[in-house]
Amino acid sequence: MTTTSSADTGPIDAVSTSTAVNGMSSSADGSLSEAAVAQFVTAFDAVARNIERIVRGKPVVVRQALLCLLAEGHLLVEDVPGVGKTTIAKAMAQSVEVDMGRIQFTPDLLPADVTGISVWKRDTAEFEFRQGPIFNNVVLADEINRASPKTQSALLEAMAEEQVTVDGTSYRLPQPFMVVATQNPIESEGTYPLPDSQLDRFLMRISVGYPRREDELSILETHETRHLVEQLSAVATAHDINTMIAMVKRVQIAPELRAYLVDLAEATRNHPSIELGMSPRATLSLQQVSRAHALASQRAFVTDDDVKAVAASVISHRLVLRPEAQLQGTTPDRVVGDILETVAVPYDRI
Repeated sequence: MTTTSSADTGPIDAVSTSTAVNGMSSSADGSLSEAAVAQFVTAFDAVARNIERIVRGKPVVVRQALLCLLAEGHLLVEDVPGVGKTTIAKAMAQSVEVDMGRIQFTPDLLPADVTGISVWKRDTAEFEFRQGPIFNNVVLADEINRASPKTQSALLEAMAEEQVTVDGTSYRLPQPFMVVATQNPIESEGTYPLPDSQLDRFLMRISVGYPRREDELSILETHETRHLVEQLSAVATAHDINTMIAMVKRVQIAPELRAYLVDLAEATRNHPSIELGMSPRATLSLQQVSRAHALASQRAFVTDDDVKAVAASVISHRLVLRPEAQLQGTTPDRVVGDILETVAVPYDRI
């Protein structure tokens, strides 16, 4: 278990993210102005491009990871070894001037190794709390399914309430705060599957996938140097990210769109292939990520296209299929796609 901090380095892009974010403004009615939206997009794209210097050929994956951060959520990266799961988390933390903590989950890892521990100090005759790696802005929980359920549960309070309670005392976590967990869905020996209650704490689940041929050739040319991620310069600060998070919350969403979100949730609960559908937390999550996607797409209001663009990443890992559906080869992603095709968008009902 190790903890690292991001380097204190300057921006590499021609447009400074800090300058763009600090210039964001609002309209007289409290909504985001066109200038503010454009500046948000400039800042968003600057961070995304910086990450893509390391994570080659995966612009959609990079954008989804950033959307998760700006929607104040936690990310589960599920894929086979060696495709860059941990690299995404490290490159994102390195692109922003924030502290990063890494926890290598193993069967013998204890909850105190995550949250911290109270140590008796003889000179003061009292206990002193020593923070664990959870007290960082971006926390990489590597191979999270290799730790015992008891240790996995140490993340629940932090992910849901952004605080940690040790020996009856609660400690607030820094802002922004994000857990990026990785797991290998293929290898099951020596692993403990995440319970549904913990999966529901993850705002999004994404897969990296293998690179295209030209991207893999580029990786061979540029990734010969070890520790390439550590050479990235930060293009934004924690203050910038907190400002952008506040902007996401002010993105407009019409009552008809909220009704559409509820319709999608009800469709998952009544689908014949699904045993456990979307929770109210999932509906809230879909709304927040849709807002972030709209703003990153240079709009101060949500459309059904924003919802559809992020629905699979937000919903699929929260669904529990019926055994007979699993035997037939049905997947949560396929069910989500079917629901998006069958549930009418609000504009069709007007």
